Amino acid sequence: MSPAARFRGLPLRSRLALLVAVAVALAVAAVAGVSWVMVRAQLNDQLNQSLVATDPNEQVLRTLREGCATRPAQTVPNIAEELNATVQIVTADGDRCLVDGRTDLPVTQADQQVASTPNSSRLHDVTTADGVDMRVYTKSASLPGGQRFAISIAKPLADIDKPLSTLAWVLLLVSGVGVVGAGAAGLWVARTGLRPVDELTGVVEHIARTEDLTVRIPEEGDDEIARLSRSFNSMTAALASSQERQAQLIADAGHELRTPLTSLRTNIELLARSEETGRAIPPEDRRELLASVKAQMTELAALIGDLQELSRPDAAPHGPLGVVALHEIAASALSRARLRGPELVFTSALEPWYVRGEAAALERAVVNVLDNAVKFSPPGGAVEVSLRAGELTVRDHGPGIPAEDLPHVFERFWRSPSARALPGSGLGLSIVARTAARAGGSAELRAAPDGAGGTEALLRIPGAPTPPPSQMTG
Repeated sequence: MSPAARFRGLPLRSRLALLVAVAVALAVAAVAGVSWVMVRAQLNDQLNQSLVATDPNEQVLRTLREGCATRPAQTVPNIAEELNATVQIVTADGDRCLVDGRTDLPVTQADQQVASTPNSSRLHDVTTADGVDMRVYTKSASLPGGQRFAISIAKPLADIDKPLSTLAWVLLLVSGVGVVGAGAAGLWVARTGLRPVDELTGVVEHIARTEDLTVRIPEEGDDEIARLSRSFNSMTAALASSQERQAQLIADAGHELRTPLTSLRTNIELLARSEETGRAIPPEDRRELLASVKAQMTELAALIGDLQELSRPDAAPHGPLGVVALHEIAASALSRARLRGPELVFTSALEPWYVRGEAAALERAVVNVLDNAVKFSPPGGAVEVSLRAGELTVRDHGPGIPAEDLPHVFERFWRSPSARALPGSGLGLSIVARTAARAGGSAELRAAPDGAGGTEALLRIPGAPTPPPSQMTG
């Protein structure tokens, strides 16, 4: 398994703690490295400045030169202590004279060049024969008599190496403590920060196990976890509401189906018993039974169709979308309504109006509105239909709807007390409202504004009085 796969396999809090520790380790390492380099550069600069600032006076130079006049080289006492450095005379031909007697400084080509060049100097590192690393400053010098030579002043690099080594160990120790502390702090922060996530996980697991959608997560603060909690609570509330509506729909559908099924079963049992016993039913009664069976089957078919329509999701249409002529749909629905209410007087004024929607659904909605008007109109009554500026109005002269019942007319299976004895499922107006909303419009039912009784249904759908240049279908 690759390291990346192993890392992804760790728990989230462990990954967070590890990432925090790695981030702190990198930051501490960067800070420690930069600090060490800066201190090293500062110490080197100070060492160079101290070597350059060591300026033997003429008396010292003469003493040094006289101390080297004898071969082999002689040690000149007190000079090294006076200058606080290792001092060595270098001639242009490479001869040297040890001053402090502690170590020899290797003579380099640079030293000889400085000895032969007036007013020159050079800084460089050397390693002595006994393995001591030295920082050397070589500068040209001369005696009043014109004798030229170079003086090398050296100090051991251990003067800065030891503090740097100590600093490195201190930085390493502090970095290690910092990384360990950061890891522990990261683990604590991860546990504290993910506690709401753990609570959310527990609630989700509880809901998955018990299907109890009433459980809610405490909402504290305004951070991302609180937003997640609020979103989850909203989701569970919506699911609970949807589940409740589904249960109510099933219960209402079962209640509505029970009546026509019971009546249908009773009529069929009467017909079957007549066939089994050989006792014929009078022709008039038989015709009434068959007409009742046919009406009940039609009612069942309409109820099942309405249930199928309402069971479809609200989000998307289930038929082809296109630009349709609402006035033509209203005219077609009006022709069907005239057949269902031949004793009624229909008047219409339909202005052209084009909308974008699902033609079959819109026609079903208009038919439902007209059927409602036909159902509640008295014999010989009038039904007035008009379409102006996208507002379809259907007015009947029936008993009207009480004001306290108007807020419920678009609810599924709701039927007013006066309408429960009439055929219907209580789903027609629900379908009308949903179809209008899907087309971007609205539906409304209100008492007739002229005060003459009856009900006025309004279906508003946005559109235009003329079709667009190109009618695109969805």
